[in-house]
Amino acid sequence: MRRAQANNIGYPVCCGVIVLACAAAGLAQPRVSSPDGHLTIAFDAAGGRLTYRVTRDGKPVIAPSRLGLVIQGGEALGSQVSITGATTGSHEGSYPVIHGKSNPVENDFNEVRVQVAESEGRRRRMTIEARAYDEGVAFRYVVPAQPGIPDPTGFRLREEITEFRIAKDSIAYPLYLRSFQTSYEDEYHREAITGIAPDHLIAMPLLIDVAGAGWVAITEAHLEEYAGAYLKHAGGLTLRVELSSVGGPPVEHGLPHRSPWRVIMVHPEAGRLIESNMIINLNPPPDGDFSWVKPGKSVWDWWFGKVKTEEGWETGMDTRTFKYLIDFAAESGIDYVLVDDGWSKRQDILHPKPGVDVPEIIRYGKSKGVGVWLWVHWTGVDRQMDEAFPLYEKWGAVGVKVDFMDRDDQWMVNWYHKVVKKAAEHHLMVDFHGAYKPAGLRRTYPNLMTREGVMGLEYTKWSRRVGPEHNVTLPFTRMLAGPLDFTPGAFGNVTPAEFKPRFDDPIVVGTRAHQLAMYVVYESPFACVVDHPSAYRRAPEFQFIKDVPVTWDETRVLDAAVADYIVIARRKGREWYVGAMTDWTPRTLEIPLSFLPAGPFTAEIYRDAGDAAEHPGKVTVEKRQVSSASTLTLKLAPGGGAAIRIAPAN
Repeated sequence: MRRAQANNIGYPVCCGVIVLACAAAGLAQPRVSSPDGHLTIAFDAAGGRLTYRVTRDGKPVIAPSRLGLVIQGGEALGSQVSITGATTGSHEGSYPVIHGKSNPVENDFNEVRVQVAESEGRRRRMTIEARAYDEGVAFRYVVPAQPGIPDPTGFRLREEITEFRIAKDSIAYPLYLRSFQTSYEDEYHREAITGIAPDHLIAMPLLIDVAGAGWVAITEAHLEEYAGAYLKHAGGLTLRVELSSVGGPPVEHGLPHRSPWRVIMVHPEAGRLIESNMIINLNPPPDGDFSWVKPGKSVWDWWFGKVKTEEGWETGMDTRTFKYLIDFAAESGIDYVLVDDGWSKRQDILHPKPGVDVPEIIRYGKSKGVGVWLWVHWTGVDRQMDEAFPLYEKWGAVGVKVDFMDRDDQWMVNWYHKVVKKAAEHHLMVDFHGAYKPAGLRRTYPNLMTREGVMGLEYTKWSRRVGPEHNVTLPFTRMLAGPLDFTPGAFGNVTPAEFKPRFDDPIVVGTRAHQLAMYVVYESPFACVVDHPSAYRRAPEFQFIKDVPVTWDETRVLDAAVADYIVIARRKGREWYVGAMTDWTPRTLEIPLSFLPAGPFTAEIYRDAGDAAEHPGKVTVEKRQVSSASTLTLKLAPGGGAAIRIAPAN
């Protein structure tokens, strides 16, 4: 474990937080640096205007940028202020997780708390809390109870004046959204900061290539009792926070109150951002006992729709289909089956429709060692949660997939918290679809396994919008916020010329090895196996999907170029899994296995066949002996990939 430094003051550090009081007179520009000393965030109130700036190795990343809150009934808190004091501290330690990209999770940071007060008028006060990690910095506003904010509701926020003035014109990878009522499902773009139109609403995380300083990602963490945040271009090189609202003040709450963390991840290598655990580190620890939570893969009926089974009958929303899927899951060692939309009315999630005997499906699954998840529409959950969740627990269901929220105003953010908490009371895991981006809630409630908030593979059922370029962009953008339920595993692989969207038994562009690699590249502790059993049963490469874990002890990005290709290695116990994906450009990648410990290993390699460009469904499977001295040469077809399992030779 690294040893954190208390801002180079020289105080000893142990597991826990050390707070060091500092005289305000010596902190006209309070600052804090990362444990490794590379990153610094500093604050200033010159001329009464509160600002911050971020540097890496002395080079500007975020130029001086405004901070402030516009509270109803007054001017911006942050426009006529002075810094009245600051305290610093640091933390070194780690904690275990039930699921994630590494276990245990290191949580080393230095911090500063900056006290700010208005110089005249009502003399309102607030504190800016900031933390510096090796891979980024974060800050948030804390507003205490005070006479200067007498509104009976306490904190009624009209606007947050948080700006990010990028140090130089840079290339960004924005996801544009039509409004605050959105499912975050669209393509990512590539353009200069100065080229972003001021009316574009930009989703977080936003990845930016700041030449000479590093890769920067802007997002938020610990979103609670607050509205979700977006970005807008405010002119020049400045981006500004926009808070989700459905009318009225975006945030209303009693005092004291705190904002979510505004997160700025920074590193010269984009892959290091993927390895980061900053988002969950900025959230509170688990609220209760979650030892019952079990990550796993799931067979899913909705994606493949109506197909003929090997016995000649057609699948549908009925008991027979789900018993058939349970049999397949049991024979394949897959943990779960997901019963999706159609088993009940959307507004009545207590009573199954005729032909779908949910209690019998769950009973049958238990007899085969397979758990059953249930899809539910959010409006039904909102109406019947207090009855439905105890009923599902009584039936023996293990989880709920909650869909179509498509909002992140304060009410809806609070509703997410309410759902995961109530689900935990009844030992139900949760998968949010039609969802906003993650902000680390899964640390506090580990029964929250994954969420959508992404244009996933389902779009191939009705469009050609999802393909290899989109697929290799996601790890550097949406996945920085947390797990994504992309739903990989399609074995109907075709060339672009052969592709036609179809709702039942859909097909996808890109190679089958590309689909296999997604199980390593994409983080999700509840991973769907989307295709129908007959697509898998005679395919030797299905073995990789059966073997690959869904939660990890260690993650390393071995090679990557944003939106072009990626190679990730993840460890579970003594085994390593490697996933490689490319866009439409064929590539030959040399992958040193120096991350392996000493000793002989066996590598099972699933890679594009030599003619995969013309026949994307073809996969070559081979085994070879390897060691830490070995280098694997991976030839990836256009839209191709490779998936590798590396286990001790014995």
